[in-house]
Amino acid sequence: MMEQRDRKTSGKNRARRKWAAGIAALIVGGTALGLAGFGAIAAYTPTMNHAARTPVRPRPARPAPVPVPPPAAPAAADPAEAAFVVKRILPIDGPLRLGDYYWDEAGVPAGQVVITVDLAAQTLSIFRAGYEIGAAAVIFGADQTPTPIGVFPITEKDADHVSNLYDAPMPYMLRLTNDGISIHGSPVGNGYVTHGCIGVPVAFAKKLFEAVRLGDKVILTRGETLGLGDAIKAA
Repeated sequence: MMEQRDRKTSGKNRARRKWAAGIAALIVGGTALGLAGFGAIAAYTPTMNHAARTPVRPRPARPAPVPVPPPAAPAAADPAEAAFVVKRILPIDGPLRLGDYYWDEAGVPAGQVVITVDLAAQTLSIFRAGYEIGAAAVIFGADQTPTPIGVFPITEKDADHVSNLYDAPMPYMLRLTNDGISIHGSPVGNGYVTHGCIGVPVAFAKKLFEAVRLGDKVILTRGETLGLGDAIKAA
């Protein structure tokens, strides 16, 4: 009986060990499976957006920066515009008296010619390439026949012109308007006026006549003066 009980006990013990071994294997297997699953989650977690709980999509590659071209260099100054800046004023001592004039073009380069007349100062200046080469006191139109203000091109040159309206000589005439306003040689002194023209000493008128061409501008102003570096604004 004892031997039989021992066999039964031994059989039960073997059954318990198999059951325990099975449970242990199941636990170990489950643990291993759980660890494997945890490892998979751990490996995936960094690619999760935890706020949205959605996978983070890879950002598209940024395009290469487009090089910005350097700013363009400023355009070179137009020589024609440079000619309309005062570069020299004749060194004349004191105001010009009626009948006086000065002329000095030594060393002055060729260039655009502009004549300016200030009726308030009663003076005329001629500039070439921005250098004043001549200046004179002038007479101009009386109140009944005023001299116009503005910018006028020289449209005609006539060294021996005679007025067809007044039958008066107008030597070295430079026509400015169609109705006869011009610069010309004239007696220049106290009490002399014109019918709207600019009168200059005859010797000075001859120099003007030789220095200008058709199309050169004459700027007639009242009270506008120029200094070194100032622009001579001719349209």
